[in-house]
Amino acid sequence: MAATEESAEQENPEAPELSLDEVTDRWRRTLADLDNLRKRHAAELARAREEERARVAASFLPVLDNLELALTHAGTNPAGIVQGVRAIRDQAVQLLAALGYPRDDEVGVPFDPRRHEVVAVDTSADAEPNTVTRVVRAGYGADGRELRPASVAVGGRRE
Repeated sequence: MAATEESAEQENPEAPELSLDEVTDRWRRTLADLDNLRKRHAAELARAREEERARVAASFLPVLDNLELALTHAGTNPAGIVQGVRAIRDQAVQLLAALGYPRDDEVGVPFDPRRHEVVAVDTSADAEPNTVTRVVRAGYGADGRELRPASVAVGGRRE
């Protein structure tokens, strides 16, 4: 007897020897179980993804409702539309922050290539080198989970 056969017999000496057909049958059943598990996991993942998409989309409905309300009142009070749009923008910013993507629009902070995208260099006398002097477009995200980096102007060297 080979060493592997002896160790198998020592582990379970009462185990009946299986025929090739029985081993093949067990192997096929195991493959089928694994395939069913994979399909079930894929279906659960798709369902969870769809539920999350629906939850996020539903959280934007109040923002859409307020935009429609602002448009309804635009004809009666055109000056008030700016105030309404600002309030709706603030609501959308709060919603993104609640989803884990806070607004990044700080000026005067050191330039960070993980959070900022340089779109301009400010060479004016009061611009501190490698410091954000102006935010052109706000970024959203934090802790390495950025939806979009902030587009910024950065102080450069003065010559």
